[in-house]
Amino acid sequence: MHESGLSEAIVGAALRRGAGRRVTAVRVRVGGHPVDPEVVTMGFQLAATGTAVEGAELELVLDPMSVRCNGCGHHGVAEDHFAMVACAQCGSVDVELDGNDEAVLESVTLAETV
Repeated sequence: MHESGLSEAIVGAALRRGAGRRVTAVRVRVGGHPVDPEVVTMGFQLAATGTAVEGAELELVLDPMSVRCNGCGHHGVAEDHFAMVACAQCGSVDVELDGNDEAVLESVTLAETV
């Protein structure tokens, strides 16, 4: 998922979960394709502007896929998009990916009501 779309989806999910209450923190587990946490955080802040999520802290838990090469047997974490299509060890494109490619909203912290 592209970082800007991911950021907007996180804000939307936090707004739904908050149901009109002010959100102070959000924790999201992102699996699969590598994402740039700084870009997601900046996009989150922009998408949250003017909403009940504005100013909330975003915690990203990155859970990258692993890749196994059928050619040389190399196994490792898919650190970037290139590792997901070709073996970092031998260059073979006969690779298999293992992991989850979902973004899961793990928690939303709401401001205390007075």
